[in-house]
Amino acid sequence: MKNIVIIPAAGNGLRLGEQIPKQYLKVFGKEIIAYTIDIFQNCGLIDEIIISAQTEYFDQIRQIKDNYGFTKISKVVKGGETRQKSVANALFSITAEDSDLILIHDAARPLLPKLILKNAIEKAKIHQSAIVAIKAKDTLLIGNSIAEKYIPRENVFYVQTPQIFSFKILKESFIFCENTNFIATDDSSLVKNAGFDIHLVEGSEFNFKITTATDLEIFKKIVNSNN
Repeated sequence: MKNIVIIPAAGNGLRLGEQIPKQYLKVFGKEIIAYTIDIFQNCGLIDEIIISAQTEYFDQIRQIKDNYGFTKISKVVKGGETRQKSVANALFSITAEDSDLILIHDAARPLLPKLILKNAIEKAKIHQSAIVAIKAKDTLLIGNSIAEKYIPRENVFYVQTPQIFSFKILKESFIFCENTNFIATDDSSLVKNAGFDIHLVEGSEFNFKITTATDLEIFKKIVNSNN
């Protein structure tokens, strides 16, 4: 059984207000996506890494691969207009057995703890699916300028990545959703829509996605404190 990582990296990251996509921003001289790739390069459970990206960044990704010795990157494929299409392009470029595990992880989620990655892979081996998520701690409400409705938080989770599925389940789910024109916000909702169960693994608040300028500052402080 192989464990293959897909990193969709075709997004623009416009909310940070930078001139380049956030995954290529350098923090202490190293690209954010390089921090992310490091996690999987240095994990003995991972066999292969595939990146989907905008074609104009192919050369930069190849340079990152060479600069940091990322030997597990097997290919870079063209990203799509949406995350869903980017993952699909990578998925259907893979030659894999039905039981092989496909891990999908955000390019700008560079602090995934090793233990959580290991736990997610182990659960996926058993159930053919596993997603990392953390339980909601804050009070939740629906509203606009005023609070309209409060939501019980006991069974509410914030979904993170990696999201892991057997090659067979993920491939069948993408085909089903393409045939039914279903657009998902993430891969787990796509798989759930295709009729498969989703199993949860406890995540970490360190495993946040860099989306805003505040997120970027927090990431810089964490990296700096570890140096």
